[in-house]
Formats: sequence, structure tokens, C-alpha cells
Amino acid sequence: MSTPSGLLFITSSYIGDTVLYSGVLAQLIENYPDDLVTIATGSAVVTLFSDLPNLEQIYSLVEHRRIDRWWNLWCKTRSRHWRVVVDLRGSLFSWTLKAEQRLIFIQSKRRREHIIEELMRRFKLKKIPFPCLWINPVRQIWTEEYFSDDLPIIAIGPTANWRAKQWPTERFFEVIHKLTEIDRSLLGSRVVVLVAEKERSMMLSALKTIPIEQHIDCIIISGAHLLDVAAMLRRCVLYIGNDSGLMHLAAATGIPTLGLFGPSPEWRYHPFGANTAIVRTSESYEDLTNAHNYDYSSQDSLMNSISVDLVVRAATMLLSKK
Repeated sequence: MSTPSGLLFITSSYIGDTVLYSGVLAQLIENYPDDLVTIATGSAVVTLFSDLPNLEQIYSLVEHRRIDRWWNLWCKTRSRHWRVVVDLRGSLFSWTLKAEQRLIFIQSKRRREHIIEELMRRFKLKKIPFPCLWINPVRQIWTEEYFSDDLPIIAIGPTANWRAKQWPTERFFEVIHKLTEIDRSLLGSRVVVLVAEKERSMMLSALKTIPIEQHIDCIIISGAHLLDVAAMLRRCVLYIGNDSGLMHLAAATGIPTLGLFGPSPEWRYHPFGANTAIVRTSESYEDLTNAHNYDYSSQDSLMNSISVDLVVRAATMLLSKK
């Protein structure tokens, strides 16, 4: 009989979920330091694992061809007797492989708990699986190309994967303007605006609307390698953004991270870590999503009840904890 070896980690195709799940992988690597790691995930997320130690293989799962993606993965993994198979997609696929141990996660809707707390409970982990990023120090060189001085940097994530979750863009810049007025340590701050490549032109248009007296030194970063972005975030003093994958990426770097929530459950997906906080709309998640006219796919922003002053106060409190 073959000797078990290797860790197979099947994870989400979403950046945020994958970051939240990463602590489970970190604990496995700690428990089995001599085993090589194989990752299976969506194409948008594969770069998160580029610098993973003991990485043997990354398989990109094609999202639009469900049968083919699992068949192709099975053909590549079936001959091995795995030490541990972790399946965070809760698929039947994992039961078809030979494995000494299986950790299969099917999300529960019965408990009001953060997804990391559920992972810890369901997998019976002895310690909290805090999100983890593996970043080669060489990536700091990319950061220095943008920032060669010691000026404070504030990062913002003004977009989200659907419009209802997006706080009005102009309010982010109002917050930065007020923060730099009331906190002298933030005077002269540069602002990094993190967006997808397709959102770059929209953000350039938004910057043109800022009154000249509120001019902010902004750099728009789009389409960069996720770990380069994470390395850059480590250089920032604060991140403010909507509920998104970038919010979780920022929190995983350990910098102060403020997440803005409306039609998504903060109790389930708030940024996780000691230097994190949230602001949510005056309406609860249930109030927003149970409204008779709610349609997440076509709705305009449902975040308007979050005021600029509320975000400024929350950011100030978060920075004071450092």
C-alpha cells in the first residue's frame, strides 16, 4: 500500500473567501512541514499562492465548465494517496480520492457566526486559523518603485463585486480629506486607490470631480499581482474599503483595516484580525436584503446611510489603537 504524502487544498475562486480560508492551510503546513502542497482554485486566485513554501503544483479550476474542471483535476490527483485533502467547496469530488484525512467544509446557515469561527469549530482546530499570506520579501522592491519616501500611505478600496455594496466613491475622498485635517500624523498622505483593471477609467473620472481645495495625491493601482498588492498594503498606515476581497487581503497583512458593510452580513464576513473594525449602514443586513424591491444584480448603492463623519470617527478610533 502506498505511503500517504502531500497536502491537497481545494479552495474558493473568490479572493475574500480564499484569504479567510488561508489560516487552515497555514496550520496544515505547520503540522506537516515535510509535505508538499498542491492547490486547486479559480484562475482569479492562483496568484495568492505564488510564494507558498513547499508548493508542488497549482491547478486552475475552469469555472464555466463544471464537469470538465472536476474530471481534469481527478485525472491529475487520483493516483496519489494524500496525507490530507481539504475541500472548502464541499464537493463530492474529495471522496473519490485516497486520503489519510479529509477536511470537507459545507457552509452552515444555522449559526450566526463568522466563517473563520465556523471553520475552527467544524474542523476541530485547536487554535484560531487567522488568515495568512505568504509573500516573498523581493516583492517589496515593487512597492519601492511607487513609494521611495516615508510619507504615510492610506489605501482605499472603493469598489465591490456588485453595486449595492459600493459606498459612493466621492465619500472616500471626503474621508481622506477630513482625516488629514484632524490627524497631523497623516498630513501629506498619499492615497492608493485599488481597483480592477476594468474599473480604472471609472476611477480616473471620479478623481476629476474632487474640488481643487481638497486635492489628494492619488495613485491608482489596477491589475497588479495580488501578492504585490499585499506587499504594498504592508507599507500603508490604513485601509478603508467596501466588503470585498481586497478588504480581507488588507486585514491579512495586519494593517488597520476598516470595512464598510450594507447588504452583506458583517457578522459572517467582517475583516478578521486585531487591527480591524467595521461600519455598517443604519439598516441591518436583513432589512436591506428582505426589502420587496431588493435585487443585488441590478441595484444601485444601498450604502448611502453611512455618513462621512461616521467613517472618519471609526478610522480615527482604529488608528488610535495602534
